[in-house]
Amino acid sequence: MVYRRTQQVVKRLAARRSAILAAARDAAADGGMGAVQIAPVATRANVAAGTVYRYFPSKADLISELIAEVSRDKLVAIRRAADAAPGPSSALAAAVTTVAVHIASHRKLAWGILAEPVDVDVTASRIASRREIAAEIELRISAAVRAGHLPAQDTALAATALLGALHESLVGPLAPDNLEDPIKLRDAVQTTTLLALRAVGVMDARARGLVVQAVLPATITARA
Repeated sequence: MVYRRTQQVVKRLAARRSAILAAARDAAADGGMGAVQIAPVATRANVAAGTVYRYFPSKADLISELIAEVSRDKLVAIRRAADAAPGPSSALAAAVTTVAVHIASHRKLAWGILAEPVDVDVTASRIASRREIAAEIELRISAAVRAGHLPAQDTALAATALLGALHESLVGPLAPDNLEDPIKLRDAVQTTTLLALRAVGVMDARARGLVVQAVLPATITARA
């Protein structure tokens, strides 16, 4: 009986922590990382501000864990899409497309995680997030190189460059401001994915075919 109560307590505590993180994520998606403040997040999560501090002793802790959670979710989506692809080149296209869709579909959140100024130090979490995503893209590039689908190259540098290009083109200061339009979103994802595949050495005709296969399903899922 005591064991059951203990399990129930553990589940309740985990659910409350998840609710706080979900509230922080919604706040960041609506208003950027600057909107992630303890009191408003507590209100969204329907808990007291003191409860938030029990789980996250500071705002830096809350934002850092939010960044880590979003990164984990993105990694799961990338791996699921890539692992479902029929071959290494298709897996790379699926991985790049998934990153692009996540960035373009959640731009305030993506910018908040990437570079939005905040009044606490979350540098380590931001770097860890980018490093994890870049490592997953590198894995897919390396597999395509080993299969003979891409030329030999510095896969770590290529992955970093691709990730930087995706962020700059889709959420940076020069990014288009009309990506709420589903057609514009699809076109932007298609353009950036095609650029990425060409950059690592996929021949143009093959790259275009891979983009058609990967982009449409991903953008439909993003709008659903």
